[in-house]
Amino acid sequence: MRHGLKRLCGAGALVLPLTVAAPVLAQQPVVEDLTESNRGGGFYSQTATREEAGGSLVIFNQVQKHQEEIRQLRGQVEELRHQLEQLRRQTRQQYLDIEDRLMAAGSGVDQATAPVDEQSAREVAKSPSPSGDDADTQQAYQAAFAHVQAREFGEAIAAFEAFVGQHPDSRLTANAYYWLGELHSAESNLEEAETAFQRVLDDFPESSKVPDALYKLGLLEARRGQPEESRALLERVREEHPDSSAAGLADDFLRQAGN
Repeated sequence: MRHGLKRLCGAGALVLPLTVAAPVLAQQPVVEDLTESNRGGGFYSQTATREEAGGSLVIFNQVQKHQEEIRQLRGQVEELRHQLEQLRRQTRQQYLDIEDRLMAAGSGVDQATAPVDEQSAREVAKSPSPSGDDADTQQAYQAAFAHVQAREFGEAIAAFEAFVGQHPDSRLTANAYYWLGELHSAESNLEEAETAFQRVLDDFPESSKVPDALYKLGLLEARRGQPEESRALLERVREEHPDSSAAGLADDFLRQAGN
């Protein structure tokens, strides 16, 4: 009987694994086919679509960021442009104020009642210019200078340029070149200003405007960041024209600069 039970147990042992294994196999998950041929493109297609959408979002954010940076830069440029214009206006006024003081000191005439350079105008009236058109010359000079008094700098430059072209040898031509230098300096056109002031020194060495032109050339060099050249020109004003009002201004400038 014992042998019979062993045989039954052995047979049961063989049947039991098969019985247990059947439910396990039945519970295995079904693996879906995710290839391109199934479900409209499948897993790989959907993944690529999501990646493409994510990349587009990154590009969009970058574009937005760059546009904001551009807006900020434009605002900074406008602010700098406004500051530059304010500085130009201040420079114009400073130069014109200095010239007003120079002319008042040199002629002893109150600028409020002096529409033009009275000293040079009287010289033209006393002694005919080589062109022989004293009245026309004086009138043209006065018209150009009127633009300066009205602070119409563009019109003044054009008028004085026309004047020196039409009256190259008059007694007021040196003054006209001097004013061209002043006006170009006020407009920060330093090259043109230097050329005009230098014409006074080279072509009209006997003019009363020589000390002033020399002084202004010294200021131009200072504005260019050339202190040695500036000091040399201002010292020339003091040495060659010690009694001029420009010499006093040169002395003040050198003192303030520590020279």
